[in-house]
Amino acid sequence: MSPRTIATRLGILAAGGALAALTVTGPAAAQDDGNSHPPVYKGRVTAKSGLLLHTAPTRGSRVVRSVPHGKVVTIYCKTKGDRVGRTSLWYLLTDGTWAWGSANYIATIGKSPRWC
Repeated sequence: MSPRTIATRLGILAAGGALAALTVTGPAAAQDDGNSHPPVYKGRVTAKSGLLLHTAPTRGSRVVRSVPHGKVVTIYCKTKGDRVGRTSLWYLLTDGTWAWGSANYIATIGKSPRWC
């Protein structure tokens, strides 16, 4: 199995596991409220032409959609992946489609996201 296939499958598994684990009720806040719900993190897209979201935290994975510049997104967690610009961190976003975006183009709002 190629490294790209493995990375894609890991990304899909992580997204599926994250989706199964995420149960958020009430207003979203970037803090742990002690109710076994994972904390919710936010970020703002800084890519001038919009941010491409991928199926895995790799530049070569399939693009599933894009997010426009300035949009606030919900971040589930972060992991290391392909280097983009100055960082190899990627965020798993939970807005509609579970997909990965490079942290190089997302400015966090509040606390830094937890590790996946």
